[in-house]
This record gives sequence, structure tokens and C-alpha cells, in this order.
Amino acid sequence: MNLLLGTKNEGKIRELRELLADLDGITLLTLSDRPFHPVEETGSTFLENALLKARAICSETKLPVLAEDAGLEVVALEGAPGVHSARYAGMAGDYSRNNALLLKRLAGIHDRRARFLAVAALRLPDGRETFRTGILTGRITGAPVGENGFGYDPLFIPSGCSKTLAEMTAADKNRISHRHAAIKQMKPFLRQLVQEDSSVDGRVF
Repeated sequence: MNLLLGTKNEGKIRELRELLADLDGITLLTLSDRPFHPVEETGSTFLENALLKARAICSETKLPVLAEDAGLEVVALEGAPGVHSARYAGMAGDYSRNNALLLKRLAGIHDRRARFLAVAALRLPDGRETFRTGILTGRITGAPVGENGFGYDPLFIPSGCSKTLAEMTAADKNRISHRHAAIKQMKPFLRQLVQEDSSVDGRVF
């Protein structure tokens, strides 16, 4: 069974490959294997954006697509940056500017509670779709710490931890991350699809 990862974000692709590595019978494809057009994220929630991407890319490529939308929600900022996490400072993927703006808006604020939220959406060519949600709670630091990961990882200390996500190894981060939680819940459905694929002669997803 082929499964196309519906993202152009290299950090997400890397993490998804690691999180899905234990799934037998699935060949993970990326943009380099099957190019697709960018999808405008016009939804007001992570779920809406994840489904928008999964549906559009599946329709274009005729392949099963696993798409995802994730971001950071800060309590003191009433949930911001939220769905605008990737382009918080204006340009998508400019992590240093996003981090700088977040720290600026939290200057002098003692409540640093925050959470990462990820929604993984799976869309199949036959119209079936499902989604799963993962959450990681924590707090925002006063300055970036660590060189690993991407996005807001240098600013985020998970609950019960003393290190930022950017100070952790990829394996340690993946064990607790919001993306891990969402994908872990998605795996039983993916395994079911592999069984269906192997039980029907000539069926190709």
C-alpha cells in the first residue's frame, strides 16, 4: 500500500517517517515521489486545514493521503498563534521571526502555559476519511534553548520536563510529541487498510 505524506515541510516529513517506520506493508511517498500543488490553508481550525490538504492532494494524485495541521496555542494570548503558527510573523516557515514575535508578545507575562495540538487526517481515493488529534501541554521559555527540532521547539518545555523540545533527541521528542499522539491513534486504521489491501487481489490504494 502506498501512502502519500501531504506536506512540503521537511521537518514534518522527517518526523512522520520516523513515527510510521514500524508499519509493515506501507510504502511512504513524499512530494519528491509524487509532486502535488500547494493547498491554501483557509480553515479556521487545525482539523479544517488538515482535511483541506488531505482532500485536495488525494483528489489530485489519486493516492491515499495522510495530511496534518499542527500549531501552538498559548493561554495568555487567547490561543494564538493557533492555526497561524507557521506564518505568525508574516512569512510561512520563518521560525526565528515567529519565535521572536511570540517572546515579544509574552514579555512581562508570567502565565506561560501553552500546548501543541496536531490533527492528522487520512483521505482515501474511495472517499473514506478519518482524523486523529494529539496534544502536548507545557510552557514557554524566556529565550530559545536547543538546536534540534523545528518551529517553536526551542521555546517549549513539555509538562513534567526540564528541557525544551529542541534540547531533546528526535527519539525522545517523538515519544511524547503531539504528532506522535495523533499518529499513534491513526496506526490501527492504517494497519486495517494494509490487511484489506492484501486480502483483495489486484486492489491498489
